[in-house]
Amino acid sequence: MLASNAPDRVARTLSIPAPGPHGLDFDPEHRRLFCACDSNQLVILKADSGEVLTQLELSGSPDVIFFNRVLRHLYVAVGDPGVVDVFDTDVMERIETVPTERDAHTLGLDAERNKIYAFLPETHCAAVYVDQD
Repeated sequence: MLASNAPDRVARTLSIPAPGPHGLDFDPEHRRLFCACDSNQLVILKADSGEVLTQLELSGSPDVIFFNRVLRHLYVAVGDPGVVDVFDTDVMERIETVPTERDAHTLGLDAERNKIYAFLPETHCAAVYVDQD
């Protein structure tokens, strides 16, 4: 973590109990961190203490993740097998697995319109997923 008054210095680190943490997003309302790890794990932590709240299985090794604050859904791109795992963060469970394309691991989020864009490298297209609560 970085301190806002000294952004060039690490103020604190958190231990992640799964190998390969790299996808990260923050839920400011509940002060939770969502960390997607190469070990096919989604680790949810308390941002202030680092306490692990839960760990959930992913469809594969993740890439980009986005948290939708309005719908309280978390989207995790998984390039192999080529899906987006969608989690309901109120109950902390996967509610959907949306097929994309193998190696599709780049996402864009339009939070105002609840749209997720997945870039498909094999077909050179973009898939648009509209999330409806």
